[in-house]
Amino acid sequence: MSIINIFHNDAFSEIELTTTVERIPHLPSTLGDMNIFTPNPIRTTALAVEERNGVLSIVPMSQRGQPTNSERTTERRKMRYFDVPRIFKGDTIHSHELQNIREFGQETVFMQVQAEVARRLGGPTGILSHLDYTEEFQRLAAVQGLLLDADNSVWYNWFDEFEIVAPDEIAFNLTANVEFSLRPIINAMVRSMARSSQGAFTTETRVVALCGDDFYDKFTNHIDVVKTYQNWSAAADLRQGGAFQTFPFADVEWVNYRGSDDNSTIKIPNDKVKFFPRNAPGVFEKAMAPGESFEWINTPGKERYVVPIFDRDRNSWWRMEAYEYPLFICKRPEVLRTGRIGA
Repeated sequence: MSIINIFHNDAFSEIELTTTVERIPHLPSTLGDMNIFTPNPIRTTALAVEERNGVLSIVPMSQRGQPTNSERTTERRKMRYFDVPRIFKGDTIHSHELQNIREFGQETVFMQVQAEVARRLGGPTGILSHLDYTEEFQRLAAVQGLLLDADNSVWYNWFDEFEIVAPDEIAFNLTANVEFSLRPIINAMVRSMARSSQGAFTTETRVVALCGDDFYDKFTNHIDVVKTYQNWSAAADLRQGGAFQTFPFADVEWVNYRGSDDNSTIKIPNDKVKFFPRNAPGVFEKAMAPGESFEWINTPGKERYVVPIFDRDRNSWWRMEAYEYPLFICKRPEVLRTGRIGA
């Protein structure tokens, strides 16, 4: 098959490329691997979130035969709508880039071009990897109650959207290093998160703490943590530092969060810690809106869409664009907490 006609093959159609993308696994990522965001394919370009505040009350006792005057109050409902954003990345393959491609071994020209397309689409620096990188950025924002753009401008502050006052930052007395001081702070925080959840916490729910580097180093060297682990088999690893590791303490999963290699784009500030629940139904969701092509109108949203674009005038280039329409939302921001290194 000539190179001129290769890109008109069915293998490079929008539907085939999109189907192939669904079989390409995401790159490893801390928050992505936790699977805390419930996928929700939607058929519209906006996500509707219904809020219903249920209140429990003590039922007064009465004598038999007395009039009954204790009626259940129906919960108030409120509907909110949030537009789903779009993210995309493209790459163009020009004819001169394939000029000297030739058959070797058992590969055909078609197979070599297909391999090059796959590399630039799903390789380590391919356009899908850019989308993976963006998704982790948005997950990290969501567990802090935000939806951020690439320049850190705020699209949605979930505390404001749901009319919730963000809890005060918690100061952990890591600098003083006083024995028996950590657990009361942690226990009070977990109790506060559970009570704020109004039923979102179950027996399977665990609190996760994403730690900045300085916070994690001071925390792992706090006397309470060291004494807890001194007779445990993993104590040696803990004393060695355990950079980018995870360990349990006071029924919380403490993670030295590893973000982007530039240590700035995707990052927990060095002196901070961010708390969120894991296995808490209804707290986090990833809405996926449908693509913009005619093929996908009013269909349930997919993870990714790959659109081929042809140079119909000169036939000298072929372009692929990867789109997705995700909304990473925290529907219960009242359960989120943040902390910092304290005196």
